[in-house]
Amino acid sequence: MTEVHNLGVDAISCHAWNKDRKEVAICPNNNEIQVYKRTSSGWKLLQNLQEHDMHVMGIDWAPNTNRIVTCSADKNAYVWTQEGDGKWNPAWVLLRINRAATCVKWSPLENKFAVGSGGRVIAVCYFVSENNWWQCKHIKRPLRSTVTTVDWHPDNKVLVAGSTDYKVRIFSAFISDMEDAPGNGPWGHSNTLGTLLAEFQNTPNGGGWIHSVAFSPCGNKICWVAHNSSICIADATKGNAVIRLYTEHLPFLSCVWMGSNSIVAVGHSCMPMLYSIDDHGQLYFVSKLDNTQKKEAAGLSAMRKFQSLDRQARTDTNDNALDSIHQNTINCVRKVSDNEFSTSGLDGQLVVWDLKLLENSIAGLKIS
Repeated sequence: MTEVHNLGVDAISCHAWNKDRKEVAICPNNNEIQVYKRTSSGWKLLQNLQEHDMHVMGIDWAPNTNRIVTCSADKNAYVWTQEGDGKWNPAWVLLRINRAATCVKWSPLENKFAVGSGGRVIAVCYFVSENNWWQCKHIKRPLRSTVTTVDWHPDNKVLVAGSTDYKVRIFSAFISDMEDAPGNGPWGHSNTLGTLLAEFQNTPNGGGWIHSVAFSPCGNKICWVAHNSSICIADATKGNAVIRLYTEHLPFLSCVWMGSNSIVAVGHSCMPMLYSIDDHGQLYFVSKLDNTQKKEAAGLSAMRKFQSLDRQARTDTNDNALDSIHQNTINCVRKVSDNEFSTSGLDGQLVVWDLKLLENSIAGLKIS
């Protein structure tokens, strides 16, 4: 069943899970990070992480090394490590940026992470044991605007980024100081950090800001969503061919792959949407995943309800609730397991969705 969790906050701007999904870190839309643990009686607040001076823009939790990385509009990033007493202690990251840090993501091997910024820079950060600190190297060209989103290729050496100039770019993120030279990959390879491997315009004529990018599990495809209500996929195995779908929904803010051919996108429509790629390589809309839209109020369908109001000459239903679980914009989606994903939004709710159960309850829904 769908799990709906209310952690007692007005809004959640982003969230991240630990490895066994028994703990979650959230940002309640301010400069704090709250870490909760699931107990038999509900969620227990373990610690308030208070180091940032301004709004927290991104959180990521490395499952194997059990480290949390956060970034903020205060131009800083911190790596949080849990000590023996259970307390989280921050280590400052030397980002060397002059604008807000906008997004952050651990690499698959968890030995480095990438931070996007409003300074037209991506900082690729790694730990230097000799100095006992986190330092970074910058990717700058050809970035010309704020970097809004980043994601890592499964090989740990390639990075995709989206920005407000309506473009998605794939870069080499190889750090020669700490890893072996990259081999041949679907997007090409380079021994130089920041080498541009591919570049995509959101639409032929421009389009909206890129809000989210994601590599497919195999790394051969990327998906991105933008502010013009579009969802696009580029495939390296087909000469970097791009599939574009312009939707009728409000703009999406986040997306995640659920399998090799299925994508969940969320945003201003307040419902998760499922998209899939068919056998001919075409992208199509499958279903809204929030089946509460089928509910009837007090046993009446929407049509019968409004007919009743019309007969009684009333115009006010006194019901401002949306016909969905989330009551405001969903701005973050995370993969929880092969069949589960979680969403958080500006209504303060954290929701875990089970695709297999949704497949049984929504006619025609197929997950692949």
